[in-house]
Amino acid sequence: MKKRAPLYSGSKRPAAPVVASAPAGASAVVAPPVVAVAAAAPARRRWTRRSAWLLGLLALVTAAWLYTPRLLPKPLTQKDIDAAVLHTLTKQPLPSPAAKAAAAIAPSVVRVVGLQSEQDTPADDNVEDRDVGSGVVITERGVILTNLHVVAGAKRIKVVFADGLEADASLINLMPEHDLAVLQAKKLPDDLQPATMRSTHDLKPGDRVTAVGFPFGIGPSVSHGVVSGLKREFRSPEGKRVLTNLIQFDAAANPGNSGGPLVTDDGEVVGIVTAILNPTQQRFFVGIGFAVPIENAAAGAGLPPF
Repeated sequence: MKKRAPLYSGSKRPAAPVVASAPAGASAVVAPPVVAVAAAAPARRRWTRRSAWLLGLLALVTAAWLYTPRLLPKPLTQKDIDAAVLHTLTKQPLPSPAAKAAAAIAPSVVRVVGLQSEQDTPADDNVEDRDVGSGVVITERGVILTNLHVVAGAKRIKVVFADGLEADASLINLMPEHDLAVLQAKKLPDDLQPATMRSTHDLKPGDRVTAVGFPFGIGPSVSHGVVSGLKREFRSPEGKRVLTNLIQFDAAANPGNSGGPLVTDDGEVVGIVTAILNPTQQRFFVGIGFAVPIENAAAGAGLPPF
């Protein structure tokens, strides 16, 4: 029996054609080559191994992503908050105490004009026929505190509110012993804001205070200083009146500031500016001003004591 040729060969070389025996007189038949089939098997094995490796790597990466803890934001600590606040304060400084005080009291400050003629108006240029001072609104009904010497002898009293509204005002009470007058405005702004008043019982020398008013008719103007002393006395230059229990302060005040509020850093009224002391008898500020404690002023307006 003749040997059959193998179907596959492990050799990488091309197999020689196999010539099959043929009957006598017939032509020899050459067997078809099997090289292509033999070479394809190793290629398929290499591709299978590579695919398995890639799939394994993909599975490993996916598992790592799924089971790795997510990165969460770091919780804020008090140190972080303090640092943020400090950064903000450095970049955006807070307003000064005087600015805060002035902003708080500004809606309640009024210009007070005592006119010597019924025909005069606050805008008239004849300043000799009028006294200009300041005042502060203390109730929603438009009750205003000012100094008596601002309106004394006036034929007509006008007030100008913070929003520019002008109105006539009438005297409803006088307190000569404190140089104070209480006015009632006859017309009010829609958004009138009365001042907040604060007791002076815990006021101390060195406490910061701000004066707001119309010095020489200019304003509203703001000056800032401290309480210089308490329970002071002051005698007017004419010697007609002695005022007692006054707050001494060094915030600049000049004629026209009379009747305006003296306020704390929170804008709360602790006094009504009433006088300045100048040993030369000149009418300008040299560092000493006086205010009537708000307790005295509020009592004259019929408000309950603190």
